[in-house]
Amino acid sequence: MELKPGDVVILKSGGHPLTVVEVNEENVECLWMGVDGDLFRETLPVIALESTELDPEEDEAEDDEEEDEDEDEEEEDDEDEDDDGDRKKKRKAA
Repeated sequence: MELKPGDVVILKSGGHPLTVVEVNEENVECLWMGVDGDLFRETLPVIALESTELDPEEDEAEDDEEEDEDEDEEEEDDEDEDDDGDRKKKRKAA
C-alpha cells in the first residue's frame, strides 16, 4: 500500500479515520481527533492500516444522527423532571 502525508486511513480492526502525517519504511505517523475533540498522534505499523475515503455526505449524516440522539436525551431528561414534579405535588395533596 502506497501512503503519503494527507491520506486518510483506518485501522484494519476499525476505529476513527486517521490522517497520515509521515511515512517511513514500516511505520506511519498518524493524527486523529478523539470523541471529545482531543488531538492524538501515534506511530503505527503500516500493516495495521488500510486506505479509506471519507464521504462528506456520510460524515454529515453521522453528525445529524448525533444531534438527534442529544435532542432525544434532553427530552427524556425534561420528562423525568416533570414526573418528579407531579409526584411531589401528589404527595403534598395527600
